[in-house]
Amino acid sequence: MFRCIVLGAAGRDFHDVQTFFRDHPGFRVVAITAAQIPYIDQRSFPKELAGPSYEEDIPIALEEELPALLLQHRADWVFLAYSDLSHEAVMHKASIALAHGAGFAIAPPKMTQLKSVRPVVSVTAVRTGAGKSPVTQWLAAHLRARSLRVGVLRHPMPYGDLRAQAVQRFASEADLERHQCTIEEREEYEPYVAAGHAIFAGVDYRSVLRAAERESDVILWDGGNNDLSFLASDLSIVVCDALRPGHEVQFHPGEANLRAADVLVINKVDDARSTDVEAIMARASECNPRAAVVTAGLDIDVDPPGIVKGRRALVIEDGPTVTHGSMPHGAGLVAARREGAREILDPRAFAVGSIRAAYERYPHMGPVLPALGYSDEQREDLRATIAASGAEVLVDGSPARVDRVVAVEIPVARVRYRFAQRSGEPLAERVDRVIDAMLKRE
Repeated sequence: MFRCIVLGAAGRDFHDVQTFFRDHPGFRVVAITAAQIPYIDQRSFPKELAGPSYEEDIPIALEEELPALLLQHRADWVFLAYSDLSHEAVMHKASIALAHGAGFAIAPPKMTQLKSVRPVVSVTAVRTGAGKSPVTQWLAAHLRARSLRVGVLRHPMPYGDLRAQAVQRFASEADLERHQCTIEEREEYEPYVAAGHAIFAGVDYRSVLRAAERESDVILWDGGNNDLSFLASDLSIVVCDALRPGHEVQFHPGEANLRAADVLVINKVDDARSTDVEAIMARASECNPRAAVVTAGLDIDVDPPGIVKGRRALVIEDGPTVTHGSMPHGAGLVAARREGAREILDPRAFAVGSIRAAYERYPHMGPVLPALGYSDEQREDLRATIAASGAEVLVDGSPARVDRVVAVEIPVARVRYRFAQRSGEPLAERVDRVIDAMLKRE
């Protein structure tokens, strides 16, 4: 039996344990590591979810402890099970494993993707923050307008009690409160809830999928972190970021998504250089000539209108996008500038605690505040940073609606952004053809 360590970030790692490793008992997981997301180490993965051969929970430790874990467990294999990593970073991790005599591997998608009895459209990306959720939200609205029941499955974010988070369904603000969602979870769930859609997530995706299928005609996969879809897709839509040309072939598993896509959406073209868009199209054609290619932008609204003009503004952005997603800013800063803010404050001057530490860890960030709130302590650091800013308005570019999670004493301008196709075959028509064909077979 091979002793295995799984490198994870509270998502793909847990799924792989319940699919690939559970189905292949010759590989035994002796430890899981945690990276990217704070406060998720020093837990354990429940033995009942790992499978009948596990008599104890699987320990979770920080990835920094990998060399010691390799020695402690005499590990034979290290499996990578998280995403949004440069190809170079992946091979650094492989080198650590090889230096300790262990092999390095990634579980094959065909052995981890679940098959649904419903038509499945997956929306993934080549990088975090490329704009896949606006695409999925637009698709959900389109399909509901056709009187189809839509079940949205979101890439997991189980940062709390893993046993309690096995299967989660969010359809109201009360559900978000009941499940004690972090800001990061709210960023993904709240837009669907506000639009009247039910969204499913959790730890046990076999059970999550079955729950969604019971009340849905069509399943949409909203993939986080540019990860591979957990579901076998009837149509794979992959979003590229026109503001980060070249990243589509420089990150894992973004390049795999690019090469496997049925449709490639080059997003944010309104703000990109035409030469960058053309370069992405050329690489897409080389890597995946069979994929249809469309271009798109994000239409931005500010609510209430006029509230930013002439004021000192503090901009808060989607946390993962501006941290490990490597974007210096998001739609919030674009909106603040467009709306005529008198001054855009740089939060580094007054950030406290874990928020200040985030700027040290991610020096690429621009003059924006990352919406980080993985714990009560971090949410308090976020509140204190906002309070210390002296801002006259908070421009909230985070989908989480931060003022519902932390106390904000100044006016809030909420930034919304919507998918809008600019060129290529109408995406709605392509989706309709695939779904209609699948429904006729049922």
